[in-house]
Amino acid sequence: MEKASEVLTREQILTATEETLRRFGVGKTSVTDVAKVLGVSHGTLYRHFKSKADLLEGATESWLTDKIIEPLTAVCSDTSLNGSAHLYQYIRTLIELKRASAREDEELFRVYAKVTEEAADLIGRHIRHITDQLSEIITRANPACASPGRLASAIFYATARFHHPAHAYAWKSPSIDEEFAEVWSLLEQGFANQLSE
Repeated sequence: MEKASEVLTREQILTATEETLRRFGVGKTSVTDVAKVLGVSHGTLYRHFKSKADLLEGATESWLTDKIIEPLTAVCSDTSLNGSAHLYQYIRTLIELKRASAREDEELFRVYAKVTEEAADLIGRHIRHITDQLSEIITRANPACASPGRLASAIFYATARFHHPAHAYAWKSPSIDEEFAEVWSLLEQGFANQLSE
């Protein structure tokens, strides 16, 4: 018997979507496949998500929150860190989370990479969340910093090669950590004064 759509939660649908994506991959997963996992008709899912693209966007948002934002929030809140060391730890954690996802959760990482190209609003919110946390770290280090938001955005975009899914092909390079260290050293020289003024 079909579950009543009103008791089927968004979280249940997204969990089933993740399970289905891992099993079949993004190209072969259909709304009907997700509905089968839940024991409902595909029409029931359309009451919650207007299309497959909408469903994939929801799954991506949930994945980004659980796998990326929550661990980054813990780093942002870590009062044992300060200044450039705190910024370094935050960006390094972002890089490690993205690499681990690309390596260990390939299908959902592929969905994330696909949605990155198609869901500008979702990705914009994700980037704002990260740059807001970077800005918070900067402000904590130097409350007098004139433009923490601009500095946060500059750090995020300057390190994009190491955490943006479009560059995932380069993350297996044996020199990637050395390259990041060089970029970070240059960035740190550039923003050190703004943190210590």
